Amino acid sequence: MTVQSSDLPVPGDLVTTRLSVEGMSCAACSGRVARALSARPGVADAQVNLLAGTASIRHAPTLSPADLAGVVTKLGYPATVPQDVAPVARTDEAATLKRAFLTALVLTLPVFAAEMGGHLVLAFHHWLHAQVGTAPLNWMQMILTALVLAGPGRRFFTTGIPALLRGAPEMNSLVALGSGAAFLFSAVVVLLPGLIPPASRHVYFEAAAVIVTLILMGRWLEARAKGQAGAAIRALIELAPDRATILRDGRPVPVAVADLWPGDLVLLAPGERVAVDGVVTEGRGHIDESMLTGEPLPVEKSPGDPVTGGTVNGTAALTYRVTATGAETTLSRIVAMVEGAQNARLPVQALVDRITRVFVPVVIGLAALTFALWLAFGPDLAHAVVAGVAVLIIACPCAMGLAVPVSIMVGTGRGAQLGVLFRRGEALQRLSNARLIAFDKTGTLTRGRPELVAIQTDGIAEDEALRLAAAAEARSEHPLGAAIVAGAAARGLDLPPAADVQATAGRGLSGMVEGRRLLIGNLPALSDAGIVPAPALCMAAEEAAAQGATPVHLAVDGRHVASFALADPVRDTAPGMIAALHGMGLRTAMLSGDVPATASAVARRLGIDDVQASLMPGDKLEAIRAMGAGSVFVGDGINDAPALAAAETGIAIGSGTSIAIESADLVLMSGDLTGVPRAIRLSRAVMRNIRQNLFWAFAYNTALIPVAMGVLVPFGGPQLSPMLGAGAMALSSVCVVGNALRLRGVR
Repeated sequence: MTVQSSDLPVPGDLVTTRLSVEGMSCAACSGRVARALSARPGVADAQVNLLAGTASIRHAPTLSPADLAGVVTKLGYPATVPQDVAPVARTDEAATLKRAFLTALVLTLPVFAAEMGGHLVLAFHHWLHAQVGTAPLNWMQMILTALVLAGPGRRFFTTGIPALLRGAPEMNSLVALGSGAAFLFSAVVVLLPGLIPPASRHVYFEAAAVIVTLILMGRWLEARAKGQAGAAIRALIELAPDRATILRDGRPVPVAVADLWPGDLVLLAPGERVAVDGVVTEGRGHIDESMLTGEPLPVEKSPGDPVTGGTVNGTAALTYRVTATGAETTLSRIVAMVEGAQNARLPVQALVDRITRVFVPVVIGLAALTFALWLAFGPDLAHAVVAGVAVLIIACPCAMGLAVPVSIMVGTGRGAQLGVLFRRGEALQRLSNARLIAFDKTGTLTRGRPELVAIQTDGIAEDEALRLAAAAEARSEHPLGAAIVAGAAARGLDLPPAADVQATAGRGLSGMVEGRRLLIGNLPALSDAGIVPAPALCMAAEEAAAQGATPVHLAVDGRHVASFALADPVRDTAPGMIAALHGMGLRTAMLSGDVPATASAVARRLGIDDVQASLMPGDKLEAIRAMGAGSVFVGDGINDAPALAAAETGIAIGSGTSIAIESADLVLMSGDLTGVPRAIRLSRAVMRNIRQNLFWAFAYNTALIPVAMGVLVPFGGPQLSPMLGAGAMALSSVCVVGNALRLRGVR
């Protein structure tokens, strides 16, 4: 849950603190923690993850982590500052709850057998009471139940009662009230029977003990399932090895990975995991990157190629130079990115938060009303107590609180395994509603490495035109300029120095080479400069564009002298990806700065529905904003940062080492375009899973609260036992978590 504070510090001065929070059991708990933190002066916002048991707070540096932890601890949820950045493990919590459950089970079984065994086998009831006596049996049940409530069940009272006294009851409050009411009523029957009418002198110790035991069992199973939900994150963390072998003074020296520094040379043996990010300096072989990118085929590596920490070397021995360590590695950034997405609050969560905020007080009111009605119209006081306790227990909103975050945690973790990194959790919901997918062309649908395929000249030799253009483009970082430079290198041309080189976005560049003024760009750039295009060169450019090539024109000293045709090969996976999107009922579009003929040729080859070409950066932004709700923009994450940020959902095509693209909502690590339909399928699966969870949680409470109140009794139906209510409540939460775990099988 995320809460914004109205007392916001200057954004540039904010720091982030992460707390480990214990004792949160439902959405009411996480909401209370988030609101308390946000109310603290100097806090900008607080994100609380119920499943992970964490709180992430952006705040002014004047607030210390200890102060923030104290705010949460005072609410009854012990908070500490973790010593490392790894996700909070659920193993210890599951083990603690397992011990508590087993202890409660051992103490509860005799109570349950003594009370319920007689109802099941009448002869056993008579035999037991004849051998032991009713009063000793009641005393035995009271003592064992008191041990259950004071021991394993103490957690419900130490958290729930203070919350109730503060006027902010939550799930633990319901359990404490329900089990406490059943125990106190029964204890009065045993200790002060004269206060209870004879017809109502029944004990319900078994109900109090079984309620606590069953809910502890549910909590234990939840904790185990939560641990499985975070397995993807832990698996990523465990990819990094602990040791590596570096070259020091020419000799191999084993060192801890934590002791590596950028610049170290690391020896990578066959089959060994890459310790940290680096660049290959010696050797040639294949590396399995499937655990990071989701792509099954190993990637060939040679000197100059990047390697990523956590990937697995093949059969060749390699040497690489360290480029990043610690939190700067790709693996660490992936973990941080996925954790950030898991902490996110989806728009659908707002409805759940509003309901759970008032749900518990309403349930307490319904329990009081039930008790009053049964006391007025029921057979005796005992039935009224049973009905009131049943309402309190059956209505615990655990399943509601788990419905959304557990699906987010499992879904984003599965996405990380498939190479789909959600940087913002909200993208999970938005992407599921996608209706139009727009693509950049160069570097996204195409390989982004255009090649020079033809030159047309007018009054100048081809080599001379290429030499001059390449001299100026050598100062440019544009991929089209790089293709011209590569073409000159392929012909063995020496490039003279260039001066006064200036680039204009969407047009081209100008500069001085050997005393001549050059202008290199598209036809609008020539027109803006007052240069008359040569008809023959324009015709050649149109023919090249019709074949899917991009024409680039050269003017020397104000005269149009050459046209270069540059072809950017389409990615191999692009046609299949577009077909897959159409099969999912989505429309596709291309937004390109290229000339219309070239863009249209590529779009026809791929089967794209709509094309907008010759777009300046500002035009592309306007086109994206005009697409409206349900629009997605896919770009290469470098030149398309503004467009990615402007889109409702931005998808950046990464390359495994460029995943921290701040402007995108999600990143496809492998750079494979098939990740686009993969991400949409995953998003739809997560939202479908969330809807299933919410239906189960809300339908369960809506249906069973009236049954617990006794609406079926006047029609001959049963009165719901508090024990059955506790079992059903625990089962509801476990079912929600179990349903979410199915997302681990999404392919």
